[in-house]
Amino acid sequence: MTTTEAPNFAGKKEYFSSYGEAADWRLVPEHLQGGLRRYVELGIPPGHFLQAVLRNDLRDAVNRADLTSLAGLSDIVKFLHCYAPSGSHGHQTAYGDWISHGGWRGMP
Repeated sequence: MTTTEAPNFAGKKEYFSSYGEAADWRLVPEHLQGGLRRYVELGIPPGHFLQAVLRNDLRDAVNRADLTSLAGLSDIVKFLHCYAPSGSHGHQTAYGDWISHGGWRGMP
């Protein structure tokens, strides 16, 4: 994917109904929810731990995690898989493109 292409995304309405209304935020430690929400919705980079998770960089994520984040790592990954748009995470390019497009609100 190049930075001129929009990330893989089914549509705003479908995404909002699954993420905005039905997302199980209990999977994400409370202190990370705001950063993850701003990233997905607006493309604002979160803290370093979540950046590593979103880029699928396990080594960096584990090195940057506090105890609560580390304990919740598998649930954060489940959250991303179930609720976050597939084009918003998984590798460095997806992460960078998501930010450059302004997150969910920047989608066509």
